[in-house]
Amino acid sequence: MCLVITAFAAVAATILWYMIPQRSSLKLGMLALMYWGASIMWTIDGFFSVAEGKSFLDLSSNDALLGLVIVLCGLIAWVMQLVVRDPKKILLLNRKK
Repeated sequence: MCLVITAFAAVAATILWYMIPQRSSLKLGMLALMYWGASIMWTIDGFFSVAEGKSFLDLSSNDALLGLVIVLCGLIAWVMQLVVRDPKKILLLNRKK
């Protein structure tokens, strides 16, 4: 389920990256790359699970919760990066003195 959830988040972030014109200031590419990286990681994990004789996808509720936590952590990291960079100078944290 982690793979399905992170792949869905990766596709959604990529679609947003293509559709929103101010994508460079919002760093949506970074968000999409984080989710694509997680999707690749879970895909490789699925291949190793198959090699060990288990199923490719784990459909348990714990695995779904882990997928949601991974997506949430990606969103938190992305928002923190936006807060630090402050592209629209709303927070004025990087004021030149």
